[in-house]
Amino acid sequence: MPRQPLLQHSGRVAPLRRNHVDTDQIIPKQFLKRIERSGFGPFLFSDWKRDPAFVLNQPKYAGASVLAAGVNFGCGSSREHAAWALQDAGFLIVIAPSFGDIFRNNAIGNGMLPVVLPEAAVESILTRAEQDGNYAVDIDLERCEVRDRFGLNEAFTIDAASRQRLLEGTDEIDLILKNERDITAFEQRAGHTL
Repeated sequence: MPRQPLLQHSGRVAPLRRNHVDTDQIIPKQFLKRIERSGFGPFLFSDWKRDPAFVLNQPKYAGASVLAAGVNFGCGSSREHAAWALQDAGFLIVIAPSFGDIFRNNAIGNGMLPVVLPEAAVESILTRAEQDGNYAVDIDLERCEVRDRFGLNEAFTIDAASRQRLLEGTDEIDLILKNERDITAFEQRAGHTL
């Protein structure tokens, strides 16, 4: 599935001030029966949305494209649907002090950027977003920086291969297809065929 390259993004922030948000909270199991990658957005945080005070029920965060959260976001089971639900709800970037490894890989594999920042920087982002529904950040994947109009300028790291795939809008399959000629030649030399 073709993806848009992600070089830079400016977006409003929705603050999810919770730690250890697991994938079953992101997309509860009863919604995993779909076979398409789309249509999961309405079920994002379904159990929590029953509470009218839940942050994503607040109209001021409608249309936010950046989600800020606490430590260990996306822990738990390996359901790729969690990344699909976040994307389908309009989130392109998740900022947190840490991520579950499998969620991180699924997010990147689906063209979403998980940004790890120090807890103090995430706290600043959460607080500003709670105070102002129009609070936005600028994420620059080329420079690996997150900035805001208040002087926040935080560097983040991401492995080179993941960064390149996001910048190009490609995935692992595209990487394999780039090397198809070499793979075919190797298989012919080894006596294997597809």
